[in-house]
Amino acid sequence: MAILPIRITGDPVLHEPARPVTVFDDELRTLVSDMYETMLAAPGVGLAAPQVGVPLRLFVYNYPDDDGTERRGVAINPELWLSPTPTHEADEDSEAEGCLSVPGERFPLVRADRAILRAVDLDQNPFEIEAEGWFARIFQHEYDHLDGVLYVDRLDFLYARRAAKVIRKAGWGIDGNFWTPGIDDLEG
Repeated sequence: MAILPIRITGDPVLHEPARPVTVFDDELRTLVSDMYETMLAAPGVGLAAPQVGVPLRLFVYNYPDDDGTERRGVAINPELWLSPTPTHEADEDSEAEGCLSVPGERFPLVRADRAILRAVDLDQNPFEIEAEGWFARIFQHEYDHLDGVLYVDRLDFLYARRAAKVIRKAGWGIDGNFWTPGIDDLEG
């Protein structure tokens, strides 16, 4: 297993739709294992393949429920259904999101409260998960990465301006920026 470099906004792989996974082999198993290790080292609760430079439709997640039960898995070639997104303004405390590809920053974003994820696992077994609250948010965030969308692309005008300023000031928004958990002093 290895900790992989995480691409920062501006890298083309983050801003283009990913391709479906068609080959389920040891190379894919290694990628998924490395992605878990990278996600946990970051630390994060989800990581999509494009974030580590691989333009494939898969993400890993690790989310502890309120009772402490870990919900951990990989979603390959996922489909996502959402409840209607509320129309209220984003709450800076309860709806602030971060992203390992915009490290160290958090901005509020309104998301659907419920989601149904359908995907396959490493053995190509189909599964379905109904998620609510933050677990549903994680699925939406990671699924967006597979479509070439970062959460900062979805922010309301005021927060989008703030995010753009942070990205410019950090020298991001161009190809070639990355960070490696455990080596670089960044967090998302």
